[in-house]
Amino acid sequence: MSSGFSDFFYASPDGLELHARIYGEANSGHWPVVCLPGLTRNCRDFHELAQHLSRRAQTPRKIVAFDYRGRGQSTYDPDIGHYNVGVEAGDILAGLAALDIDGAGFIGTSRGGLIIHVLGAMRPSVLRAIVLNDIGPVLEARGLAHIRSYLERAPKPKTHAEAVGALRGAHGIDFPALTEADWERMVAALYRETDEGLLPDFDPKLVDTLAGLDLTQKLPDMWPQFEALAAIPLLAIRGANSKLLSAETFEQMRKRHPCVETITVEGQGHAPILDTGDLPGAIAAFLDRAERNL
Repeated sequence: MSSGFSDFFYASPDGLELHARIYGEANSGHWPVVCLPGLTRNCRDFHELAQHLSRRAQTPRKIVAFDYRGRGQSTYDPDIGHYNVGVEAGDILAGLAALDIDGAGFIGTSRGGLIIHVLGAMRPSVLRAIVLNDIGPVLEARGLAHIRSYLERAPKPKTHAEAVGALRGAHGIDFPALTEADWERMVAALYRETDEGLLPDFDPKLVDTLAGLDLTQKLPDMWPQFEALAAIPLLAIRGANSKLLSAETFEQMRKRHPCVETITVEGQGHAPILDTGDLPGAIAAFLDRAERNL
């Protein structure tokens, strides 16, 4: 154990070695929580939130934060065609099977929320409560264009301070609420240190998976998959400045889901940092309510 977590490695269905962090192995029998990060992100995004949820006095929980294939400590896939939400959902199910977890609360940021939609089609019984962080069944083309543009032109900082400056330069206008400490934690989660300086902690070929998107055409939506989650308690979070999840889609999610609670995070964009402000307490309280009301 180190810093409140342990590393867990398991095999994907096609034989890659994949990684997750486990927090709070000794808990009081409450629902575990599974944390799923964004496209190029990794389990470190959830470190502070996982510590909060695993150490909560009333309802301590086991937290499993996954690195998808090609991210963090998981093996890179030689076939970039496997970097898709269907394959990644299958990897998550393999990890849960290896951990003997048959049901959990799920927290999905961006890509992670799309994977939750797929899990709802593949194995809905595993989803006991859902937190969607700045993601829904409709993706705005301008948000995807912003992500693609940033990844294709991502700076190559040599130092931690340069990385903080680069992130703030690219995203600061959407995240005026973040403090210096918030930006520094974001850098620590996104980059790894190498002999060549700091490198983003993901397979660079992930960027190629966005190259073929035609953002001039209407993107397919996932309303049928979203509506299939209607019986599962849902907390939907949106950054007030988000370019990926529109206010209109957010309102439609509220209208179409009978068990939804919503939070709009002022001063943040895509995607809100879940360890900021009142979010850890709000997420913990939502999970507690969902478990009591089962």
